[in-house]
Amino acid sequence: MGFPGTWMTESESVVYRVVPKCACSTIGQIMYFSDHGEFFDGDIHDAKSGIHKWAQEESHQPIEENVRDKDTFAFTFVRNPYTRILSSFFDKICGIQRNGQRYRGNLIPQLAQNYGIDVEGDFDQIAMFRRFLLFARDTIRFRKPMDPDIHWSSMAGHISTFVANGGRYDRILWTEKFNEGMQDVLDHIPVKVPVDLGSMPRFNESEGHGPQRAHPVEDFFDDLSMHLVYEIYKPDFNLFSYDFQNPANPLPIGEIDLEEVHKKLGD
Repeated sequence: MGFPGTWMTESESVVYRVVPKCACSTIGQIMYFSDHGEFFDGDIHDAKSGIHKWAQEESHQPIEENVRDKDTFAFTFVRNPYTRILSSFFDKICGIQRNGQRYRGNLIPQLAQNYGIDVEGDFDQIAMFRRFLLFARDTIRFRKPMDPDIHWSSMAGHISTFVANGGRYDRILWTEKFNEGMQDVLDHIPVKVPVDLGSMPRFNESEGHGPQRAHPVEDFFDDLSMHLVYEIYKPDFNLFSYDFQNPANPLPIGEIDLEEVHKKLGD
């Protein structure tokens, strides 16, 4: 299976397991800048050179060697499941993508219609999101009417492939404390070019794809919605110390136990 979703700097200074909707665009640009002294011109997901990616055949050997030897610092970031699934909805279901089309062509809109999801015009964001949540739950739990999309499949699922295939994380960090976590990574790796996190831009490649969220996060989640979110993302809440009881609290409520993560996700 290898190491899908894994990126590494060209200088082989650090390994990163991408988790969609968890600041991956900004993280990739930081990695690129730390080697080249400039940001990639465009969406870092489109970069075909200047950074190693498992999706590129020529990157397989260097990534695999660095991950298996465990000499290279390896990290990933996670995000509160409530805000992550909301971001997926506004970006991938409501939004028009960079190519001017709906996400995944007509597939998502057609399937969304089966759940009564209509995001045209001045739609009811809360009602449509809750219908989307049923759709997302069905894709994850039952793989129907389609396999789960990477943008709303569980973070634990993404992170586990790295562990199951022989990798080990030195850090798992929270996007809600991004600068603190990313600085910790930079402090532990050799960088060709220093990175000033305080002055650099954020590369939110999904920003502007969809409508602005019109309500606080907690307004989207009634008792049933919270139950569905916990059904889908129970390992994410528990392993990464997020607060299931309070959707209004995006911050972690404990520490991440790396030993527990490796034990539970490595099976």
